[in-house]
Order: sequence, then structure tokens, then C-alpha cells
Amino acid sequence: MSDIHVEVHPDTDTLVTRAAERFVATVVAAQKDRGTASVVLTGGGTGIGLLEKVRENPGDIDWRAIDIYWGDERFLPAGDPERNDVQARAALLDHVDVDPDRVHTMPVADGIYENDPEAAAVAYAQVLGAHADGKQVPVFDVHLLGMGGEGHVNSLFPDTDAVREEHRFVVAVTDSPKPPPVRVTLTLPAVRHADEVWLVVAGDAKAEAVAAAIAGAPPVEIPASGARGLSATRWLLDTSAASRLPG
Repeated sequence: MSDIHVEVHPDTDTLVTRAAERFVATVVAAQKDRGTASVVLTGGGTGIGLLEKVRENPGDIDWRAIDIYWGDERFLPAGDPERNDVQARAALLDHVDVDPDRVHTMPVADGIYENDPEAAAVAYAQVLGAHADGKQVPVFDVHLLGMGGEGHVNSLFPDTDAVREEHRFVVAVTDSPKPPPVRVTLTLPAVRHADEVWLVVAGDAKAEAVAAAIAGAPPVEIPASGARGLSATRWLLDTSAASRLPG
């Protein structure tokens, strides 16, 4: 796996602005190289804030030539404001000319997989496989991640079956310690298919988990520690989140 790169910014707004600029540059570079790009979005304050910044300054992104996935989703009805896809659309996707066939949202709780998150997870794994050039998961250009104060990423929480998963790329979570309890999430094996993994983290409440993850804590204890990219793993932090790092 890749080396870890740490980038610290003076405050949260600067962090989110610089992360958005890097996101735009990375997508544009991928499109120039291959004609297309593939990204995994995340929710949370920094994740949605990043999308809002991209909306303000989208650069030369070709929105018709990008595949968009999500790292996890609350298994809620379509249009529920707590769903990550709903928030991402409001922040960015409803305001740019994306190809709707290339926006790969996770299943909703009131659709054909009603009350069956396990089937929803299988279905999303099939979506990944259908766009993976004969493999099981695409090589994403960027997998965006936020992180919780206890070190969770996506819906992979410490000491759970989901964070221990070594084979499946998408699983259901039915007992999330953070509401709502039922979710669908990419696993660490799926995250590790990204060329670059970015952990965009702000706030002193997360500083201890940041330091533990970067120091190499066991992923079952600090799930963020297991989120590694093929080419680069980037920790994009504000000074508060970086406050427990040595030096």
C-alpha cells in the first residue's frame, strides 16, 4: 500500500477549500489522461462542504465524463434529507451537467429492496462490478472519506463485523452505533481499490483518532487506519485535527 501524506491547514474553511481544489485538479488530470474519471463521495460536514466548494469553482471538470459512487449510505427512503446522496445533490450534483446514468446512488429503503439492506448491499456490489472492466471493483481515482471521533470511516465502526470484513466489497450494517442504525457501506477492501484515498478531517475532537490512525493502529480499533490508497493516502487536516501528531 501507499505511503501516508499529511497536509495541515490553518482552519476548517481553508482545509475544505484546498481539498476541493485538489479534487478538481485530480479529476481533470484523470480525464485528460484517460478521458474519464471515477470518484467516491462521502457525507458529513467536511465532505458536503467540499462539494459546495467544487460547485463554486469546478475548473475544467467534464461532468459528462465522470462516474460517481458513494462510500456509504443511510438505508432510508428516497429523498430523505439524511441520505448522503440527497445532500450531495443539493450541494453540487443538481447544479452541474452530470450524466444521470453515471451517478451510482446506493439503494433506497422504499425501493425494490425495501427492508432488506443485505440485498441492497449485494445490488450495489453488482453495480461496482458492472463498471470495473472485468474486475469486482473499479479503480477509483479518489475515494473521499470523513472520519468520526472514534475513528470510523464510511459506516465502518470500531470492533464491528463490517470493519473486519476481508472479502466482500459492500455490506449491510444493521446496528450502527450512530443513527440511523441501518446502512449500506463499502468495506476496507473496496476502499483499497482507490488510486488515492483522502481523509478530510477537522476538529480537536478527532485529533486523538487521527494520531492513532496515522501511527498505524489496528483497523478493527481505528477503522481509518485501514483506509489506504494504491498510490497515495492523504490526510487533509486542519490544525485542530492535527494537534496530537508528533512534531
